[in-house]
Amino acid sequence: MKISYNWIKQFIKTDWEAEKTGELLTDLGLEVEGIESFQSVKGGLEGIVVGHVLTCKQHENADKLKITTVDVGQNENLQIVCGAPNVAEGQKVPVALVGTTLYTEEGEAWVIKKGKIRGEYSFGMICAEDELGLGKSHDGIMVLEDNLEPGTPLSKVMNVETDYVFEIGLTPNRADAMSHFGVARDLKAGLLQQEINTPLDSPSVSNFHVENRSKKMLIEVENYELAPRYCGVTLTDLQVKDSPAWLQNKLKAIGITPKNNIVDATNYVMHELGQPLHAFDADTIVGNKIIVKTITEKTTFTTLDDVERELHPEDLMICDAKKPLCIAGVLGGKNSGVSETTSTIFLESAYFNSVSVRKTAKRHGINTDASFRFERGIDPNFTKYALKRAALLIQEVAGGYVSSDIDDIYPNKIEDFQVFLTYAKINQLIGQEIDPSTIKSILASLDIRVNNVTESGMGLTIPAYRVDVKREVDVIEEILRVYGYNNIEFGEKFNTSIAISGKFEDYKLQNIIANQLTAQGFHEMMANSLTSKKYNQLVEQINDQHNVEMLNPLSQDLSVMRQSMLFSGLEAINYNLNRQNSSLKFFEFGKTYHQYRTFEEQKHLSLFVTGNRSSERWNTDASPTDFFYMKGFIEAILSRFNIKEYSFSPIKNDIFSEGLLLKSKKHNLVEFGTVKKAILKSFDIDQEVIYADFNWEKIIEITAISQPKYQEISKFPSIRRDFSLLLDEHIKFADIHEIALKTEKKILTKIDLVDVYQGESLPENKKSYAVSFTFLDKNKTLTDKQVDKVMKKLQDQFETQLKASLR
Repeated sequence: MKISYNWIKQFIKTDWEAEKTGELLTDLGLEVEGIESFQSVKGGLEGIVVGHVLTCKQHENADKLKITTVDVGQNENLQIVCGAPNVAEGQKVPVALVGTTLYTEEGEAWVIKKGKIRGEYSFGMICAEDELGLGKSHDGIMVLEDNLEPGTPLSKVMNVETDYVFEIGLTPNRADAMSHFGVARDLKAGLLQQEINTPLDSPSVSNFHVENRSKKMLIEVENYELAPRYCGVTLTDLQVKDSPAWLQNKLKAIGITPKNNIVDATNYVMHELGQPLHAFDADTIVGNKIIVKTITEKTTFTTLDDVERELHPEDLMICDAKKPLCIAGVLGGKNSGVSETTSTIFLESAYFNSVSVRKTAKRHGINTDASFRFERGIDPNFTKYALKRAALLIQEVAGGYVSSDIDDIYPNKIEDFQVFLTYAKINQLIGQEIDPSTIKSILASLDIRVNNVTESGMGLTIPAYRVDVKREVDVIEEILRVYGYNNIEFGEKFNTSIAISGKFEDYKLQNIIANQLTAQGFHEMMANSLTSKKYNQLVEQINDQHNVEMLNPLSQDLSVMRQSMLFSGLEAINYNLNRQNSSLKFFEFGKTYHQYRTFEEQKHLSLFVTGNRSSERWNTDASPTDFFYMKGFIEAILSRFNIKEYSFSPIKNDIFSEGLLLKSKKHNLVEFGTVKKAILKSFDIDQEVIYADFNWEKIIEITAISQPKYQEISKFPSIRRDFSLLLDEHIKFADIHEIALKTEKKILTKIDLVDVYQGESLPENKKSYAVSFTFLDKNKTLTDKQVDKVMKKLQDQFETQLKASLR
């Protein structure tokens, strides 16, 4: 939310620097995320001065150019070549001196330089109003008043407005601060704590009166629950045109593009007081009748943004005798708004049900300044006051007459809220006693009325616009934020609660693995659990029938809960690849969501590796990541959890072109492999990605029941022997491993695959495995004879069962 400092100063007198005011607003809970300077004319007309045209003659080499001599208040007059048809001797004109920066309508900067035009030097530029940002005309140069002195800065002549604009990160509960008046009200309370007592001035509406009653609108409200208060008035004989500069500048400062004086006036009052308003072209209202109601289902309605929408039976609409005119509190209709030919308007100011507006806005995917305010809750007691303020402002900028009495339909008044505040509760929550007189002063500055005071506390009345203050603790929070969190002293002792948790709590094990992976060069990522439904089309095993869909999605890209961890990881990889980060290792702890007979969520750990294992060095070659690189990280995780009994089986599915499934008994623990190129292509990834998906919940379950085993380190040395085996290409290392352990169970302690070769010098359909065997006897030193005997037995078994031969 953008707030203009100059605008705030219309309500409260302060000479504080903008930075200091921003700090105070942040302390008050209105976090100032940034402060920007604003100039009503970009560049502030710096370098533009008043010039007096002393001579003006025709350029000899160009029919449309003139050579002028201009007095700009310097020691020497300037020769300037000008192409404007209206330049003439004796004029006072704006001159951009050499070195001055001007801006195009798109905001692009360009600098005035000394130049030579058709053989004549030009030392500046005589400007049109559009070149200075002072208007849109480019018919000729801008001619100034005759009484101006040459050399006078044009910024002084044109009264360029400078301002500071606060970008406030408004929290949803602070509906009372959704306006300049609301922010000024908070600022007044904060200044009072700084011992600066300044009044809060609100715009006067005492001049409001009805000139005639020639245009009466009949108002009917059919649903008071959705529209508790509805006000309206008619204005006639208006002239729609551009707003005056001061009004346009106020709106531009907060990022609003001016449209016309009527619309600008309603926008101004909305941002001034927080009350949205809507102006209808009264001549389009059939039957001089306004009806506030819900309408039948499947009715179509074209809104101001030229989109035809199908209305919901719960959408509250503003209608005339025949048709809908506006979606209440959200957006007006295309054919009922103010146009250049409008001369009579019906001006609406209302209090709509916040829940109804929020649901309607979400249903249609509309987010407007009006819905932003109505959704959070506005002040029901400002409705009529804001209407008068807007009517007076419209008369000021567009002329016209108030041609009806104000209709104010408010059958059930929204009452202020009563709370009893105890001193004991204040001291308990804040941890420090605050003087009751200070508390009363703070409450009064926040429009909270003290009805009665007892020894134990105070009876309070909370104004209706404070929708976030309903309980005693809410009032205490208000007191504390104005009193200042920084003013609370630190206690002499520190109290804390000690949580008792088990050894195998999820978060503990998660931290262990997170630390392990980061130590191995991984970066943790956290992706949105909401994703796009279109990703399901990439993988057949993900079924749309099991989607958990959002009822009111923010966008189509965030319409369903994810069924897989894969796609969010590929999005992150794509994002990094587009920024020249090609060697990546990511991990994420997250959940997937499915709808079967019931809704189910499952926790996973996902790993992604792509690119090179490490950055390039002068003394080492780049080594790309691969399937077995990922396998090492997976086995390290399982080892950390003391999970050692598992088996591998190959898998091929819609995700992996090559993959493995790790199982412990009957439980699937991990699936990992190389992601198919077709999937990678959908994410514009043109390098290999290895993906692993851990069933985290099952791993936690197994870890909780596993028992670590310990054994004494042997005193005796081990012996290693190697075989180079020629095998059929379909034989796996697992087959060799299994046969070897069955053949020798006592002293064979370790079997490793050292090398794999397949190619020239080997028979067709054959491969070579270099396998190492480690032997150890815990009770004595082994002899060569014992080991040779075992190696012979292993050779016989490999030859018999695998038809292997030694190379």
